[in-house]
Amino acid sequence: MGSEALQAAKVYRHLLKAVRKHIGKEENKRHFSDFITQEFRKSFDLSDQSAVQQKIKLAHDYTLLLNSVHHHKDLLFSYNIAVDRSDEMKRILGKSAASVGLRLPEVYQP
Repeated sequence: MGSEALQAAKVYRHLLKAVRKHIGKEENKRHFSDFITQEFRKSFDLSDQSAVQQKIKLAHDYTLLLNSVHHHKDLLFSYNIAVDRSDEMKRILGKSAASVGLRLPEVYQP
């Protein structure tokens, strides 16, 4: 494998990991990862190295964008900037209780 192929494989892994983490693995969101797989499986024209490098850079940049947007969203939640944090707090409390082997009771909603 050439250096472009190794670089493309690395970028492909990172991009799929970011998509699965931030967008999800559910069946109704599967078209995102299918599109990425389809684009990476297309045969690159090896005579045009600049086009290959552009595609790899675009995929790398999109991975950084996806990770950065979700990191920014998490920061906004942590600073409580005009968002309802009740669901976030329930999730944090549930994880804390689970770490010591407990489960929080379901709250009755009339």
